[in-house]
Amino acid sequence: MGRIFLMALAAFAVPASAAAPASIAGRWKTDDGKGIVVMAPCGDKMCGRIERLLIKQPAGGQLDERNPDKAKRSRKVAGLQIYWDLAPNGDGWKGEGYSPEDGRYYTAHLRVKGNTLTMKGCVAVFCRTVTWTRMA
Repeated sequence: MGRIFLMALAAFAVPASAAAPASIAGRWKTDDGKGIVVMAPCGDKMCGRIERLLIKQPAGGQLDERNPDKAKRSRKVAGLQIYWDLAPNGDGWKGEGYSPEDGRYYTAHLRVKGNTLTMKGCVAVFCRTVTWTRMA
């Protein structure tokens, strides 16, 4: 009986090649130096929120003026969640993203290497890749 249990358990063991990708948790400075984004757990997945903007803002703060949903254009960009449903996918993470700069939603592919976070955002077949730097 014990031998059968061990064989069944071995069948469900996770192979070493399926190891979880490097964590994206932490504070990241955007490639253009315009902001800091915090990646943190939200439920059983990861999310990203703009912690603060590093650029001069209009009085009252930068608004999400380019959002395709007119009802959301009056919300502030600082504090805005821009990544959600991020889950491990191969050696990286995959989920949904939003860019307040151009008001586009996209599929996000993220990968950590050392102190850099490379993000590839795709809308249909058009993709853009940026690299962010981990903040201390």
